[in-house]
Amino acid sequence: MKKSDFHFDLPPALIAQQPLAQRSASRLLELDANDDSLIDRRFADLAERLAPGDLLVFNDTRVLPARLFGRKDSGGAVEILIERVTGPHEARAQLGVSKKPKPGGRIVLADGSEVEVLGRDGPFFDLRFPAGEPLEKLLLRLGRMPLPPYIAREAGDDDTERYQTLFARRPGAVAAPTAGLHFDQDLLDALSARGVEFGHVTLHVGAGTFQPVRSEEVRDHVMHREWLNVGAELIEKMRRTRAAGHRVIAVGTTVVRALESASRDGEVLPFAGETQIFIFPGYRITSVDGLITNFHLPESTLLMLVSAFAGRDRVLAAYAHAVRERYRFFSYGDAMLIWPPRHGVSRR
Repeated sequence: MKKSDFHFDLPPALIAQQPLAQRSASRLLELDANDDSLIDRRFADLAERLAPGDLLVFNDTRVLPARLFGRKDSGGAVEILIERVTGPHEARAQLGVSKKPKPGGRIVLADGSEVEVLGRDGPFFDLRFPAGEPLEKLLLRLGRMPLPPYIAREAGDDDTERYQTLFARRPGAVAAPTAGLHFDQDLLDALSARGVEFGHVTLHVGAGTFQPVRSEEVRDHVMHREWLNVGAELIEKMRRTRAAGHRVIAVGTTVVRALESASRDGEVLPFAGETQIFIFPGYRITSVDGLITNFHLPESTLLMLVSAFAGRDRVLAAYAHAVRERYRFFSYGDAMLIWPPRHGVSRR
């Protein structure tokens, strides 16, 4: 399977640069892989598409303000983009700098505190931050919100709130689980009134989610690491939901990655730790019965995961429809609601 098998043409004008005034005002393209139907809807109508007893699983990670600015001890300007936090005072990061620092080099932040370069692994640098305060607090004090690279503007005050889900409560991500950005309190209340249940996993999304697939052979790609936690309370909710004949619906690809990483022989078990799971066509997703997800980049691992869930041909046909109908793409864009083929039905 080739990376180019997941290419599609996207007009740059369809890449959303700003969030809508209201979270749930986005559009929703519903794809049912059992009859190849595509229906244009509004995200605010989601409650009408779910049944009492269905379970929505959200990612409750919270985005850290992971962009920092400083200078090398030699004087050159440096931009630090945290890829993921690796310890109380350590992180892996990308550095925007004219000349890459060597191990032992130091970066002076805006408040005068020093960051030590421990080493380099490809495009990433391992950094040690001052021990005087937890890294999370330092980022909250000095950092800026890390908007994705395809948003061609600086983060504004509005992004501090809008690039965060309403249910974000566990700090650690450096990119938002964007399918959750569409849920506002009115929609959550409507879903609750409908009898839809809620559950949560935690997966701290790393900046590696934006790294391109560089190998033409898909199976040669090595995924970045992300930390996750799937708890026993959610697993019991999932068990009860399915035992009653209802559906488990993932809000975002990060939820799918978390649940599949916690699965053993088709059963989701409690798990906390790191994952490098790579889901692409040929892999059978068994942990969820539906998926809410944004539109993803061409040739990306996220598009490959969605294709594993519903079939590559169907997904690319849906994307072609979305382009024709001028849906908004990527993090601040519109969304899809996907029902996969039933058991025994080919995923094409």
